[in-house]
Amino acid sequence: MSEMLAPGSTIGILGGGQLGRMLSVAAARLGFKTCIFEPAGDCPASHVANFHLQAAYDDEAALKRFADSVDVITYEFENIPTSALDLLESLTPIRPNRRTLAVSQDRLTEKAFLNGLGLQTAPFAAVDDEFDLAEALTEIGAPAILKTRRFGYDGKGQARIKSAQDAPQALADMAGNAAILEGFVTFTHEISVIGARGLNGDVACFDPGENVHVDGILHTTTLPATLTSSQQMDAVLLTAKILNALDYVGVMGVELFVTAKGLVVNEIAPRVHNSGHWTQNGCAIDQFEQHIRAVAGWPLGDGQRHSNVEMLNLIGDDVDRIPELAKDGKVAIHLYGKAQAKKGRKMGHVNRILGPA
Repeated sequence: MSEMLAPGSTIGILGGGQLGRMLSVAAARLGFKTCIFEPAGDCPASHVANFHLQAAYDDEAALKRFADSVDVITYEFENIPTSALDLLESLTPIRPNRRTLAVSQDRLTEKAFLNGLGLQTAPFAAVDDEFDLAEALTEIGAPAILKTRRFGYDGKGQARIKSAQDAPQALADMAGNAAILEGFVTFTHEISVIGARGLNGDVACFDPGENVHVDGILHTTTLPATLTSSQQMDAVLLTAKILNALDYVGVMGVELFVTAKGLVVNEIAPRVHNSGHWTQNGCAIDQFEQHIRAVAGWPLGDGQRHSNVEMLNLIGDDVDRIPELAKDGKVAIHLYGKAQAKKGRKMGHVNRILGPA
């Protein structure tokens, strides 16, 4: 395949967090070099990448140097300034593509896109002011949740509305940002599918994992998820539908609610995903290598699971449990190299092998 990047090529990664770190490790296993573009110093990815270009996203000269020094560009987070992407895209291929970012960066655009594919989402309405919010609450009802349309993650940029009396404070919490009101979905549990699509259009999905959140942050992902064979098939097929509709190249995380009326899409993430970390010890080819394979034009791995796994995030002071966890011979430890533990900060994760698949 002529479009396959040869070992020794350099993959550029926008963002220097833990996902960039693990992508760099996977790239190195395949013989690639990585160059991180990250404004902050001493970031997790900089400890393992070949190069760290430390500059701001509005530094055009640095962006050009970055684009000229790599063979393909990918990213580990969505909220990259449009101006930076415009410049980079004119010089070097960006995978996944810009359309995917445009869809996923705005919750309203994302919901409309998913509905357009015939997929179920929570009921939603755009909210720009108090009048929009009052109308949306009349239509959708309470309880509901008000979210910023852009830049929210791990429960940030969200306000719960239990009744109309909560509306003024919820709107104030948005700090003037465009928002979306989402109705609550009655679900039994949440799952996520980590799917991948190659440059040639091939699609491969990992088994769905069952997620538990605490305080808006993912706590555990467990494989196998509690699903019927029909639900599992539906989850994989709708993930493939999203990937194909976007002409996607790379790994994507798709979060789903399991309800009595079928699967409801919560959100999509156009990157490797926290709920896919279990693949590092449950599969021969994990989500990070799968992403590198895809953006480099290599054939995808099949993602077959050889073990049942529980992934546990280490949040803040949880990292103090490492001496205890290290005594368990069935636990694989993945630390991110962050210097200081803070409340709500992801410091690492562990994968506990529960037995053969």
